[in-house]
Amino acid sequence: MSLDETDRRILRALQRKGRISNADLSEAVNLSPSACHRRVQRLEKDGFIRDYVALLDARKMSVPSTVFVEITLSGQADEVLDAFEKAVSRIPDVLECHLMAGTADYLLKVVAENTEDFARIHRQYLARLPGVQGMQSSFALRTVFKTTALPV
Repeated sequence: MSLDETDRRILRALQRKGRISNADLSEAVNLSPSACHRRVQRLEKDGFIRDYVALLDARKMSVPSTVFVEITLSGQADEVLDAFEKAVSRIPDVLECHLMAGTADYLLKVVAENTEDFARIHRQYLARLPGVQGMQSSFALRTVFKTTALPV
């Protein structure tokens, strides 16, 4: 299924405000409420809308520090990659894990309360990940820009 401009307007509006009522959404995208509702249902069914979530404030949740961790594995065999990916997916403080091309095999986005908390996460989880040969951590000093919205 391809997206037309009305679908794109719906997706842009929902990315800005996921809890918008159907009545307000239909008005914002210039559709009748019933037509808007059908389109949203189709976008959900076809997988364009994967989920609805609440975005939490990291400071209020006491995890204001973001740390990017580059991981180099000891090998590239499927078993090594699978074991690492399975183990890292269970670490609650890891928000993202990306398989990379380049110098590092994986890039992790980790949240922590502060440097001491990150040291705990490192000792308790990261240092125990299977297949890790090297690890480099970089603390973000300030978030300049952040969005969850994809370009539509």
